[in-house]
Amino acid sequence: MTKSKVEDILETTQTKNLKEILDVVRSVAWGAAEILRSYYRGEANQGNLGVNQDKKDGPVTVADLAANHYILEKLQEVFDTDSFGYLSEETYQESDPIHQDWVWIIDPLDGTRDFIDKTGEYALHIALVYKGHPVVSVVGIPEAEKLYFAAKHQGTFVETPDGIVKPIRVSGRNQMENLFLVVSRTHRDDRFQKLINSLPLKDCNYMGSVGVKISTILEQKSDVYVSLSGKSAPKDWDFAAPELILIEAGGKFTNFDGTPLTYNKGDVKQWGGLIASNGHCHELLCQEAIKLLAKIDKQ
Repeated sequence: MTKSKVEDILETTQTKNLKEILDVVRSVAWGAAEILRSYYRGEANQGNLGVNQDKKDGPVTVADLAANHYILEKLQEVFDTDSFGYLSEETYQESDPIHQDWVWIIDPLDGTRDFIDKTGEYALHIALVYKGHPVVSVVGIPEAEKLYFAAKHQGTFVETPDGIVKPIRVSGRNQMENLFLVVSRTHRDDRFQKLINSLPLKDCNYMGSVGVKISTILEQKSDVYVSLSGKSAPKDWDFAAPELILIEAGGKFTNFDGTPLTYNKGDVKQWGGLIASNGHCHELLCQEAIKLLAKIDKQ
C-alpha cells in the first residue's frame, strides 16, 4: 500500500479503504500463523515451545515474541507510527491512552496456556480501532488453518490456506433454552461458576482462547460467551478482534448493561461483565446475567 493510500485511509473509513487495509492484515496474519505453527510443531525451536518467562497474567513463549515481532514489523512497513498507534500484549507498558485515533491492537498468541498444553485451541488477534472502536479485524486459528476476518459494515468471512473465502454467519437459534454456552476449561472462580451454572441454556462447550471461543459461535457450534472479571480482568487485545468478527457475522458483543466496549482508554483491562452472542436473545441474556449476579452477590 502506498503512502498516498494510507493518507486516504486516515481521512475516511469508506468501504474501499477498509478493504485495502484488510488485504494487508490478512497477509500478515497468515505469516504470523505459520510462525506459531512452526513453534507448535517444534520445527522453529528444536522441539521446545520456549517458555522464557512467567508473567503474573501467564507464561510468555518464544513463539509469542516471534509472532509479535513479525506482526509489528510487517504492519509498520505500511502503517507508520506517526499516524497509527500500536497496542500489543507483548510490548504494552502501562500508560495513558495512545494519542492517535487509529490504533492497532494485537495479541500475537491468545491462549498461551493452550499452546503450551498442546490443545491446539490458541489464536492470534489483530484489530484496527478508530477512536476506540474496531473497524478491521482478523482472528487466526493456526491449528484449524482458518482465518476469520471482517471490516466494518462488510460482513465476516473465513479463509483457508488454499485461498477459498466464504461468508460466515451466526446460528439462527433464538430461544434461550436452545443456546449453547462456550467457556474456558479453567479460569473460572466461584462467582463466575455460579453465574454460568444458573443461566437457562441448553449445554456448554469448553474451549481455549477467546478467539477460538468466538469462532465456535461463527461456526454455529456455540451461541453465547460470557466474561466476568474477578481479581483480574481480560485486556483490550483479548476482545478487540473477536468483537468485530462476531458483530459483522450477525452477533452482538456488549457489557452486561448493553453498552458497547471501548478500547485504548489507558487502562487496558475490561472490568465487569460481558456477553457475546448470536444476537437473537442478547438483551434477555444481559438482563438475566444482571439479575443472577445480584442474587449471587447477596448470598
